[in-house]
Amino acid sequence: MLSSNIKKYQLILASGSPRRQQFFKDLELDFEIRLKEIEEVFPPELKAGEITNYLAKLKAAAFDGSLADNEILITSDTIVWHNNKALGKPKDKEDAFNILKSLSNNTHEVITSVCFKSNFKTDLICETTKVTFNELSDEDITYYIDTYKPFDKAGAYGIQEWIGFIGVSKIEGSYANVMGMPVDKVYDYLCNLG
Repeated sequence: MLSSNIKKYQLILASGSPRRQQFFKDLELDFEIRLKEIEEVFPPELKAGEITNYLAKLKAAAFDGSLADNEILITSDTIVWHNNKALGKPKDKEDAFNILKSLSNNTHEVITSVCFKSNFKTDLICETTKVTFNELSDEDITYYIDTYKPFDKAGAYGIQEWIGFIGVSKIEGSYANVMGMPVDKVYDYLCNLG
């Protein structure tokens, strides 16, 4: 149960992701959505969680000077980390196919960083989940892309969709994290707000 302390704050979710918005609804949080366009570019030397930490903070920085004292802004970023490389959202159908082909019969990491920003402090949490895929046939990959059009998803897949049901053989860590937010960690942070 969320502490009564949370009622002192207005939560602002800066995410256009329907999955992240649904998580907040399912947690029965009172929140509003505020969006700002930013160019999600990170320095090339960053690796793994350094990338998501950087981008979550970058998204939060877009709101500098626009928060009220009782507002807490929540931004986040998710990448798929595979073969020492960040896999973001696919550019097109061919890119989606190549990404899924590379994940087939392999283990990758899904990394999400969440930034909590107020006028008084900025906190960051980062979560990593390991996901192992069975071998995916070209037909399975093509069917999934044509039917589910995963162009808004890091790593070109949604674990909660058909490809996750038939393709994922093992998961180590938070399932919700693979969908874009380590909900248990976010809830725990909000419960402990002073």
